[in-house]
Amino acid sequence: MKDFSKSKALFERAKQIIPGGVNSPVRAFRAVGGNPLFMKRAKGPYLYDEDGNEFVDLINSWGPMILGHAHPAVEEAVKEALATSPSFGAPTAREVEMAALICSIIPSVEKVRMVNSGTEATMSAVRVARGFTGRDKIIKMEGCYHGHGDSFLIAAGSGAMTFGTPDSPGVTKGTAKDTLIAPFNDLNAIARLIDENPKEIAAIILEPVVGNMGCVAPQPGYLQGLRKLCDTHNIILIFDEVMTGFRLALAGAQELYNVKPDLTTLGKIIGGGLPVGAYGGRKDIMDAVSPAGPIYQAGTLSGNPLAMAAGYAMLTQLRDNPSLYHQINTTTTAIVGGIRKQLFSKGLGYTINQVGSMFTLFFTDETVINFDTAKTSDTARFAKYFQSMLQRGIYMAPSQYEAMFVSAAIDDLVVSRVLQASEEALKEL
Repeated sequence: MKDFSKSKALFERAKQIIPGGVNSPVRAFRAVGGNPLFMKRAKGPYLYDEDGNEFVDLINSWGPMILGHAHPAVEEAVKEALATSPSFGAPTAREVEMAALICSIIPSVEKVRMVNSGTEATMSAVRVARGFTGRDKIIKMEGCYHGHGDSFLIAAGSGAMTFGTPDSPGVTKGTAKDTLIAPFNDLNAIARLIDENPKEIAAIILEPVVGNMGCVAPQPGYLQGLRKLCDTHNIILIFDEVMTGFRLALAGAQELYNVKPDLTTLGKIIGGGLPVGAYGGRKDIMDAVSPAGPIYQAGTLSGNPLAMAAGYAMLTQLRDNPSLYHQINTTTTAIVGGIRKQLFSKGLGYTINQVGSMFTLFFTDETVINFDTAKTSDTARFAKYFQSMLQRGIYMAPSQYEAMFVSAAIDDLVVSRVLQASEEALKEL
């Protein structure tokens, strides 16, 4: 058994001074049992906790560490930026360079505004959509998580689903009534909501590939159908690519599925893992944002020079090495294929969803295509599997309802280590 005594002591201390002992709920390990691990450092495909235990990282900071941890190009960029000051509260050349890079990579993004997190990006995008259209209501999908903004904590998936509180106290009835809910992958439900609320819907927002009820792919024609409905009814289509942007393809899920949204939200990957976000899209919509237009949004740390430097280094690495995507996808397929064979040989009910370098193992016989089918999973069995893998040095998402993310630092030897651990862990089930 691994020694987690230092992490346990830190957690006990943290609970006295931090709500629940963690700064983001899923980190508390309540869905899988035991105490959370406190990390000390990371390098390449590995995490190291305060007790000195080594783990293969299958989360990668929930996606952005696509090159692996402590990549030399990203580290060097941060060091150079740090030497000039970590913050100015004034424009910098790095912001302009970063914006130009994003616009050059993602065709749907004609202008972009930097913010400080994925939550800020989605909140801002929805405000802009409402201000631009003069409409109040939005449609979101059951199980899609867009950060902790009030408009989104309704059938929110991920942490909300894990903790059994999909509708958070503190969200007003007035806010809730302006958020309409539809099942993911159900175009008919969207069409009904539009018909029931004529000329009232400002935007449809979704994760084009869901990562927050586990990894769930869009059914053939679903994204294209949303695009057509939005065009017909003058509704703004928002792709939340905080997880999928620059990961599933260089230009994200919208490149992979060849569907162009009106607005796109981006997250930590554009900061090389540092706290950052962005939203961007059509020029006419973005020109409605202050100071160019009347829709207000601001932030002292927006365009932070450290995040801009790290993100520019990260994205140029991805842009200049397109074969990385084939490599990471192939590695992910090897992991998924190996686990699938193990599960089949043992007669265990399962579904594994994979899109590129994202995947989730669901302990259910159901095909997982939406929130309801995801909830058929045996969460107790997942918790046992998680703990067994953890003891064998594999750090997975500590919730059945989260996707896992593979990095370019994982090679064939690491894949073999993951599959060996999985074989042993499944025997314990």
